[in-house]
Amino acid sequence: MRHLSSVIRVVKESVVDSSGRQREALRHFLRSRRARLSPDDVGLLATGRRHTPGLRREEVAVLAGVSASWYTWLEQGRDIKVSDSVLDAISHALRLDDTERVHLYRLAGTNPPQPASRSAAPKETQRLQPVVDGWLPAPAFVIDRYWNVLVANSKARSLLGVPGHGQNYLTAFFTEPSARVRFPDWDNMAARLVGQFRVQGARFPGDARFDMLAQELCRADEAFADLWARHETCNAARTRVRVRVKGQQGARYEHLILWLLENPDLRLMLYTPMPHAQEAGLELVAS
Repeated sequence: MRHLSSVIRVVKESVVDSSGRQREALRHFLRSRRARLSPDDVGLLATGRRHTPGLRREEVAVLAGVSASWYTWLEQGRDIKVSDSVLDAISHALRLDDTERVHLYRLAGTNPPQPASRSAAPKETQRLQPVVDGWLPAPAFVIDRYWNVLVANSKARSLLGVPGHGQNYLTAFFTEPSARVRFPDWDNMAARLVGQFRVQGARFPGDARFDMLAQELCRADEAFADLWARHETCNAARTRVRVRVKGQQGARYEHLILWLLENPDLRLMLYTPMPHAQEAGLELVAS
């Protein structure tokens, strides 16, 4: 019992220390964002002598529409509850960019809002093509939030059947008959993809386009409809894939999913050949 009490005390102290560090980080972050602004930057008239650079706490409170004492408590790192609307108001008052706004939410102990869908600009797509081409001779491609293909290398198209630019990867996987022949573990792959799509849609609860796409796929393919009705989830970023290959024994790949920092709507799908993973028992596909 004495040992158990010691363990519980250590866990509690760890939680307190972690919470204290987070509030300390919040305090320094807000002070630094406030210090970089002047009254002129935010359309306020500077009054009185200023001993330190930046806005005063009272000025930030006025801009955010909250009381000066409440904002002071927040900046002091006190354990207070804060709503999303107030965090948004403070973000606007301090002229935070998207990255800083998300950081503020996390430091305040609140889940950051999901960004609005942002399509990849043509220049962004052009920059991604050399990335997937550089992964040759292994397959690689990039999809957007809705699993539309943006860029793919030649091996992704020939080996995996990845469709062309702007076409939907999920639609091709479930509606192209060649996919069921191409992948000997098609049933397992299908369940995993539907689970990943459900998790992806849950990240954007206000985006009705996910429901529209799911309904279209349910009408287009009975297997998708059955899997969608199970409400199962999957969030694996690393899996193994077996592929039948024309003219040779089948191959096994490790599939890795990477989110792109500059545009989290985009995902880079990389396939790495697994050593000594030729599948002697697989049938060969005729393309």
